[in-house]
Amino acid sequence: MRLIGMLDSPYVRRTAIALRLLDIPFEHDPLSVFRTFDQFSRINPVVKAPTLVCDDGTVLMDSGLIIDYAQTLAGRSLWPTELAPRTRALRVAGLALAACEKAVQIVYELNVRPADKVHAPWLDRVERQMRAAFDALDAEIARHPLVADEPGLTQAGLDAAIAWRFMQIKRETPIADAACPALAAFSARAEALPAFAQTPPDENANVSTPGYKAP
Repeated sequence: MRLIGMLDSPYVRRTAIALRLLDIPFEHDPLSVFRTFDQFSRINPVVKAPTLVCDDGTVLMDSGLIIDYAQTLAGRSLWPTELAPRTRALRVAGLALAACEKAVQIVYELNVRPADKVHAPWLDRVERQMRAAFDALDAEIARHPLVADEPGLTQAGLDAAIAWRFMQIKRETPIADAACPALAAFSARAEALPAFAQTPPDENANVSTPGYKAP
């Protein structure tokens, strides 16, 4: 089984860590959707990261769908089974993925679009959405603390930690830990776990965002 994509993508990294937590062996092929587009396209013409090449050669894409496949393969889930904990987990994961989505939009806006075409009102709007997601995520974790050990870590906890770390390494001026203390503390504990430490974001491959500072 091969996981294709760079670990500086929160979607690739959430998939890789989920595979580790589920004890599913895989090879990681760190292809970039930018620098190695042609090579990536020979594996998956859609060039979407993450891509998973299954043992039987089937090519899957989209982190959520790959993780669903992995849970079926492992015969266990990273989601709580009871309704109330599962509902809270879905709320946390939704906020974390929304924060990731907005953070990725900011990175793409500043690094793919020509500088003279960047639309400041749009950037400000996305920034507000991202901050709202992180604020709500912090409030949820403060209200219902997440388990930060590998046996008890849920997909929601994984996603929350991933989202915070991605923001930290991609922004010229990261949101301060003091602004989201519960989230920042949880993320730090999660990042110390073996599944996270063995799957570090490839910071050397990051695309910088020069000139962008959050309002």
